[in-house]
Amino acid sequence: MFSRRALLATPGFAMAEEEAFPSWPIFDDSEAQAVEAVIRSGKWGRGGGKQVEAFEAAFAQRTGAAHCLAVANGTSALLTAMGVLDIGPGDEVIVPPYTFIATVNAVLRFHAVPVFADIDPATLQIDPRRVEQQITPRTRAIVMVHMAGGVGELGQVAELAKRRGIPLVEDAAQAHLAEWNKRHVGTLGTLGCFSFQASKNLNAGEGGALLAQDAALAERAYAFHNNSRGRSQPGTEFHYQMTGANLRLTEMQGALLLAQMRRIEKQAERRTQNARRLDAVLSQNPLLQPCGVGSGCTRHAYHLYMFRCAEGRRASLLEHLRTHGISASTGYAPLEEEPFLENAMRSRGWEFAYGKNYFAKWKKRNGCPENRKACGETVWFTQNILLAGERAMGRLEKAIASWKA
Repeated sequence: MFSRRALLATPGFAMAEEEAFPSWPIFDDSEAQAVEAVIRSGKWGRGGGKQVEAFEAAFAQRTGAAHCLAVANGTSALLTAMGVLDIGPGDEVIVPPYTFIATVNAVLRFHAVPVFADIDPATLQIDPRRVEQQITPRTRAIVMVHMAGGVGELGQVAELAKRRGIPLVEDAAQAHLAEWNKRHVGTLGTLGCFSFQASKNLNAGEGGALLAQDAALAERAYAFHNNSRGRSQPGTEFHYQMTGANLRLTEMQGALLLAQMRRIEKQAERRTQNARRLDAVLSQNPLLQPCGVGSGCTRHAYHLYMFRCAEGRRASLLEHLRTHGISASTGYAPLEEEPFLENAMRSRGWEFAYGKNYFAKWKKRNGCPENRKACGETVWFTQNILLAGERAMGRLEKAIASWKA
């Protein structure tokens, strides 16, 4: 059997390797050794081990957060945020429509109402003007998603939230290392939520984190994710503070994340370099438009490279890329138009509470024309494509440049 080293030395194989896009995750023996050490220790849960606590300290230091709580996944981080903020029936939570369903599911789990604020077509991030228009006396939180690892007008949204006295939750599931005015995202709002799911730039298969600057909120978050049990003190182990759930991260995942963090900075630099190359080639075609960022975004995380293709031309581009062996995605469908939302609302008795025409009024209020248009035009390249070497990036650039609609 050939070793990988021997195969790379085989004529023709190295060239094929350089022309291919990297698989994900990227790992070596350090991950295996870290997990094996946890297994052999016999301390697999955070209650007896030290890996989760070590990761929390490392991630807090890397982001500049005062407090970091590791949780089971990114959805768990959002659920913990909603629980900490006492979101409940009758409350409204403003969310963007261009996001993964977890953002909305976290709101619905607490029997609250998701209210959609349309996106800025240039960035695909939530539009601060639409956020303000959607605020009512029922608004209890604003969720700003840093979609694809880019950052929209976070400063404007944060200022609005502060002025109106509304907590701001940053959904930074895709935004590891992204920055706003040189501050790491997730630290500018009331709470910041991250995901370490298998596709993410920092990966443990599953996992998540909640960042907080306020010690009291951090303590409530710990209790919520630990089935309402606060940090252990003698004689208080079974006294409960609040409702909660078991959303704890395992020691194996903590060890994996510590090992993966060694690579994240260099990988981020490679993604940024390759994204700039794509910006340059797309700018040569008037039918293609890279997505921008907010005026204060000082670092893009590039979990996805997103761009827009002129209306009616996307299918042609995707087929052209496919013939060149390049995978691309159309991204999200309009979330605000998903049929399950009506069923979810009716099942929670909202029409009984607020009137028979509640959903019809909600639907009219939550129209998002910019999101609908963007969903029909946007193309995604995943983050592993942006880790490609010179040959593979050259092939991608040539494929884009040779497309004729």
